[in-house]
Amino acid sequence: MTSSPHPPTPRSRHRHLDRRLFLKGAGASVALPFLSAMTSARAADQDGPLPRFVAICGGLGFHAPFLFPEQPGADYALTPYLEKLAAHRDRFTLFSGLSHPEQNGNNGHASSLTWLTSARRPGLAGFKNTVSLDQMMAEHLGGATRFPFLCLANDGGSLSWTPNGINIPSEQSPSKLFKQLFVEGTESEVRNQLRELRRGRSILDTVRGDAKRLDGTLGPRDKHKLDEYFTAIRDLERRIGQSEEWTTRPKPKVAYEEPRDVADRLDVVAKQRLMYDMMVLALQTDSTRVITLSLGGMNAVPSNIPGVKTDWHNLSHHGKDEEKIDELRLIEQAELVEFNRFLDQLVALEERGRTLLDHTAVLFGSNLGNASSHDWHNLPILVAGGGYRHGRYVAHDAKDNTPLSNLFVSLGQRMGLEIGAFGSSTAAGVRGLDPA
Repeated sequence: MTSSPHPPTPRSRHRHLDRRLFLKGAGASVALPFLSAMTSARAADQDGPLPRFVAICGGLGFHAPFLFPEQPGADYALTPYLEKLAAHRDRFTLFSGLSHPEQNGNNGHASSLTWLTSARRPGLAGFKNTVSLDQMMAEHLGGATRFPFLCLANDGGSLSWTPNGINIPSEQSPSKLFKQLFVEGTESEVRNQLRELRRGRSILDTVRGDAKRLDGTLGPRDKHKLDEYFTAIRDLERRIGQSEEWTTRPKPKVAYEEPRDVADRLDVVAKQRLMYDMMVLALQTDSTRVITLSLGGMNAVPSNIPGVKTDWHNLSHHGKDEEKIDELRLIEQAELVEFNRFLDQLVALEERGRTLLDHTAVLFGSNLGNASSHDWHNLPILVAGGGYRHGRYVAHDAKDNTPLSNLFVSLGQRMGLEIGAFGSSTAAGVRGLDPA
């Protein structure tokens, strides 16, 4: 699998703008927002590796006794699930004893809403989600890539949330994703797309003018809501500007036959495999540097996994029934085989003298530690690649869990975020995740 990435923006087209520029006037200094002139110039001038981030969540968990070794450290004995990842043992770190606090929600799977945000009490009265880690990264990177982020799913779910707590719809079709990434539109289609983008800008101008006229007549609470509205408008304007710029640039070429979506909706293994392929292509061509994937689950029997005859959701609530656990093991091992193949592909690709996995921090795990009882403590969390020192199983306190958001701080900083905290974090890092 080879590709030629999109050509870098000629330096003559962009003036290099420093992120720390300020607008000064009336005795005040206001920091400039991120502009494509900043991010594009930074990407063109950057000589070092281009960091990427991938987050993958299995909503029905992973059976802990088959995943976690008995002893922590570097010399742990491989478990049935880790055997499927044995080839990459030195390229990942496995964590236990991590979780977000107060994830008791309006149903047993509500913690899936907050896996990348850490907001408390998901789905209960008064709940409003917060920004997800991937969206903070995408906002920071701005227009450095054609797609600031990809939000993907095999089940209709989504791991990504805006700063206003709005869930971002996911793309579930690998064939549609491939076309967005690599298939050039006709001249007429490109003109129509630009026309629609400019029409959107015109509509936003009108809406903003109407909203400003309202501003003087509102009370404090409504003014706050209006400010959130203005923030959303500014975000849309920025995205439209970035889309206009990328619409006229040629898309990268890849040696991969245009895919067809998996016809059998119950073939979870084939669906995961194809989506992983699209993710590798997107990262390899630098079409995006931030990806989330919801692996999903179903109230049906997965097809093409020999020995599985019971619906997946039912198996996840095994109640320690050995026959159900044996079937569940077959499904989850099949998932880990596909994840291992994804890591294989990233390792096989070289970029600037290192593997693509070295440049990509991959967060893999679940929002449930024990899916059978909907327990959101002791989450299965694995971090691969990203230039960290790996090869260990790190066990945090199983009763007094370490905030998972502590790990998020480190992952965010690696992507350039100037943060010392995220969500429910209590420290700017987590024991066991160290630079190489």
